[in-house]
Amino acid sequence: MLNSLFSSIFSTSGESTLSVAGFIICLAVALLLGAFLAWCCSFKTKSSKSFNIAIGLLPAAVAVFIMMVNGNIGAGVAVAGAFSLVRFRSAPGTGKDIITIFLTMGAGLILGMGYIAYAVLYSLVMGAVIVICNLTYLGKNSTEKVLKITIPEDLDYTGIFDDIFKKYTEKYESVSVKTSNMGSLYKLKYNIVLKNDVSEKEMIDALRCRNGNLEISISNQEVTANEL
Repeated sequence: MLNSLFSSIFSTSGESTLSVAGFIICLAVALLLGAFLAWCCSFKTKSSKSFNIAIGLLPAAVAVFIMMVNGNIGAGVAVAGAFSLVRFRSAPGTGKDIITIFLTMGAGLILGMGYIAYAVLYSLVMGAVIVICNLTYLGKNSTEKVLKITIPEDLDYTGIFDDIFKKYTEKYESVSVKTSNMGSLYKLKYNIVLKNDVSEKEMIDALRCRNGNLEISISNQEVTANEL
């Protein structure tokens, strides 16, 4: 009975057939699994609305293409050619975005072949893995901040804050230097990642003692959301 549960609904006497009922069932399951995977990918993490919609609909789209090809080599070549003409004009996604797309396509491929039980099992396992990664250290990204420091023109800024950065940050990088107030001030810009157990205020106080109590600001780095 277990073997029959995990067999393809399109297999009849060794020949692949497509019925209206089978098509509707696979499409409905694909939409449900797409919604489930979209929820898993957005759980405890940030993702755009358009990306979640794309992930939710991708298994259904892939399943339909596979069902329509249904062993026809000519149709398969036509579908491959159509996909090769598609160009994503949005910003490149992260590694997580790319693997999410392949993951949801896998669910669609399995459903397109009629293996509903395998598709559900695959989606449950991969969805659980994604949720676990989002809840643990594996799914956490270091928060990169932008630090801006104003110093007087007579202060040599080269390496002057290195000891403070080594004490309070995991990594730091000098981004830009520009003059201000008719050249009497310098504005330094750094990208930093604070250590988990340090106080942001303590670091600012240490920097204030070094830059003559001039302006200092820390802000989250602006990141443009990648959308499909």
